[in-house]
Amino acid sequence: MNEPVASETYTAQLRRLAELTARVREQRAEAHTWYERQCAAAERAVDEAVAEVRRAEQELVDAREEQERVDAEVAHLWQQARARLGARRLGGPPVPANGSAPGDPAVLLGRVRDLLNRAGQPGELPGSVNPLLALCGVGGAVLGYALGVGARALGVGYGGDLAVGMPVLALVVTLLGPLIGLAPARALADRRHAMLGPRPIMVVLGAGLVTTVLLLTLGR
Repeated sequence: MNEPVASETYTAQLRRLAELTARVREQRAEAHTWYERQCAAAERAVDEAVAEVRRAEQELVDAREEQERVDAEVAHLWQQARARLGARRLGGPPVPANGSAPGDPAVLLGRVRDLLNRAGQPGELPGSVNPLLALCGVGGAVLGYALGVGARALGVGYGGDLAVGMPVLALVVTLLGPLIGLAPARALADRRHAMLGPRPIMVVLGAGLVTTVLLLTLGR
């Protein structure tokens, strides 16, 4: 037979059981709390990883689009360079060296555009072509004088009002002869991809005026 347990011992056992139960409940609550925190941390880590992957994918898409734009711009600028500089025998545009980091492509492409614009702008004709410009002025003056002589001869041949009006027209055409020389001078400038500036114009007109004066003097 079991001996009866004293009430004080029983009470102590109940108190101890209650303490153990409370401790177990606290530990279980702590375990649940720790588990929930770990799950929340794991979910945040997963969300951050997913967001990072999405950002990386978007950056990759943006980088590919920028590369396509840069390649298209490079091809366009290369075609302009070949056309303006006369380098039509060159192949495709140069490719960057492996491992090179030239900088922002937009800045570099802007510099290339500026260089092409400066290279494509026509300059003034050099002084070495002044003899040709003078010949243009002389030729224009001679042509104008010849047209004037023809107009005067036409007026004399038909007589009447033409005999009065044609000499005036002949004088006007003769005086405009130096301006005729500007046409071949313009063609010369276009051929050399240059502009007909004030100096070349003065050379043409000066030579034409001198020639016109000489022709009028000798024709008297």
